[in-house]
Amino acid sequence: MSPIDYDSRTFRLVSNSGTGETGTQTIFHYRQKGRVVWGTYRGGNIVLGTLLAKVGRAGRLDMTYQHLNKNGDFMSGRCVTRLEVLPDGRYRLHERWRWTTGDQSSGASIAEEIARRKLSRAG
Repeated sequence: MSPIDYDSRTFRLVSNSGTGETGTQTIFHYRQKGRVVWGTYRGGNIVLGTLLAKVGRAGRLDMTYQHLNKNGDFMSGRCVTRLEVLPDGRYRLHERWRWTTGDQSSGASIAEEIARRKLSRAG
């Protein structure tokens, strides 16, 4: 099995708990160097967000995140993510999160990697 690599992967949420602010219009862009993963996200209710995580066993992510929503509120939280590799090689992220601001509620979400386009060369 090849090593887990989040670098240059793009994700879209497919489901989220009711107290979450991200949705299907939110796009996440991940980068990775060694065991450190960072990224940005935006779309839907999110003006701009950032995340910082460390990679653990089996690709598990221990993450903090923060964003500015369209209401002008800064929000932050913590998240633990379990990785599932789909049959086509894309990543599915099973996330358990908790706000560290606002009502401090918790929830779960699932994000899936957006399929990478294959470049074709006219010959």
